[in-house]
Amino acid sequence: MKEHPTIRPWNSADADGLFQAAIESRAELSPWMPWCHVEYCVEESRTWIETQIRNFIEKTEFNFTVLASDGLVVGGCGLNQIDSGNSHANLGYWIRTSHTGRGNAAESIRQLASWAFDNTELNRLEIVASVRNVGSQRAAEKAGAEREGIAGERLVYYDVAHDAVVYSIIRSKWILANKPLDRIPGTASGTDQR
Repeated sequence: MKEHPTIRPWNSADADGLFQAAIESRAELSPWMPWCHVEYCVEESRTWIETQIRNFIEKTEFNFTVLASDGLVVGGCGLNQIDSGNSHANLGYWIRTSHTGRGNAAESIRQLASWAFDNTELNRLEIVASVRNVGSQRAAEKAGAEREGIAGERLVYYDVAHDAVVYSIIRSKWILANKPLDRIPGTASGTDQR
């Protein structure tokens, strides 16, 4: 069943929701996200969210909660490792186990990419996923990210290097691909009727 999540910046009231989503998903998340460890507690959620609120204000990272239509926290997504000089950032995401396979990850990627290109000067967003993290790769592809290749030993989890698939979302391509049909010259409903 396809869902229609929304994203918004984290706020302090989200700590319990983040904690519940994380502990539900620990087995699936912990191989790729070491923060989601066996002793993860709600205080870690609170501390992390408070840090993210400051980071958002300071424009050093932009992290969002992914919400179901009923307001349930179903995951998170964000932009980090921001390199203003080269106008790119890492785009990451995760979805709680009970809400995977419903299009939530791909939709959160799409919403985050649109937000990034509307609200920052970033030109390139990168998604870097372990070659063994098939779910993350599938979400990137469904969202419209372009697979660029494999980077050898690009990620390290628990002191073990992993080859990673690198995807990109480029501003100019994204804007063109997501332009409403009524604004594309030459379309039936477009304004350019040559």
